Amino acid sequence: MASQLWHDTPIVALDLEGSGAQDRDVEAILEVAAVPLVHGQLDLDQAFTSLVNPGRSIPQRPWISPGLTDAALAKAPAMEQFAPRLAELIDGRWLLGHNINVDWRLLSRRVPTLRPAGLLDTLALARTMDFPDRSLSALVERLQLRETMQAAAGSSHPHRAYWDTVATAYLLPKLVYRLWPTKPPTFDSLRLAAEVALPSSADQPGLFG
Repeated sequence: MASQLWHDTPIVALDLEGSGAQDRDVEAILEVAAVPLVHGQLDLDQAFTSLVNPGRSIPQRPWISPGLTDAALAKAPAMEQFAPRLAELIDGRWLLGHNINVDWRLLSRRVPTLRPAGLLDTLALARTMDFPDRSLSALVERLQLRETMQAAAGSSHPHRAYWDTVATAYLLPKLVYRLWPTKPPTFDSLRLAAEVALPSSADQPGLFG
């Protein structure tokens, strides 16, 4: 893989919306989205997104989107109903996210059979560059992705799983080009800049860690 270009590697972008890390072992997934990248480009035809029924009432905390209400979640499928679809998208691929450890910590707890090849983090990649604000929404604005996002994400919006997943998938090639403007890097070069270790069960970061 040392000489393989980054965009020849199977990657899938992921984002979750959860009830919050303060729930600790009972933290619930409320929404999930995954979008594969094929040759570095989004394959929206294979994208997956769904609300998730947490099986309990969820307080409306400040970081939970107003759309993720008990009424809406009660009509959604439980996580185990679409876990096989997530496995199809994730197993054997590199899992991409913005602060991906937070999403993987929760997803691996709820679906422990998933086996990604590894984790890639656009936040870690952005930290190698001089951005005043490295939040996902700020990077979308800074790299002029707003119109692209409006076309691709439809009625979704920031801090919902589908919008954040699509934004992360579009962000990766923008950051790659910014860091390697003259020649696409090998995947190993990208790994050096963006890989984060798969955390063990004893080393799980919190939401704001």
